[in-house]
Amino acid sequence: MQIALFQPDIAQNTGTILRLCACLGMAAHIIEPAGFPVSDRLFRRAGMDYLDHVSLTRHDSWSKFEEWRAAQGNRLLLFTTRAATDYRDFHYQTSDILLFGRESAGVTDAVVEAADARLVIPITPGLRSLNVAMTAAMAAGEALRQTRNPQA
Repeated sequence: MQIALFQPDIAQNTGTILRLCACLGMAAHIIEPAGFPVSDRLFRRAGMDYLDHVSLTRHDSWSKFEEWRAAQGNRLLLFTTRAATDYRDFHYQTSDILLFGRESAGVTDAVVEAADARLVIPITPGLRSLNVAMTAAMAAGEALRQTRNPQA
């Protein structure tokens, strides 16, 4: 199971998600361009010393990420507020990549089209969205619950 971030804007969110990946043993991918340098102090502070324990791959562009993914054969699961499938009703596989969009703009149409599934975490009507780090934690929790304990 892996987490990918499409052009993340906010250093603190990215650091928090990378810390999550380190703690849960999930590989992480950043699809450039990011809205901050990896040396950013807020990024480092949010990730703390956990950044040394995460398997992180940076991809120069969406097309480079897609080339890599095609070679691996992994499914791409996009978490978006514009999906119809509840993330709890989806059947995850250990080789899945959970993809989260840019905080300010989500993802491009090309990314939406490339996704093998588009999933939503339902929230109270009238509210816009959850924080991306919270979304990643919820998605990872459900995906790992299903793949590590299939009877549950």
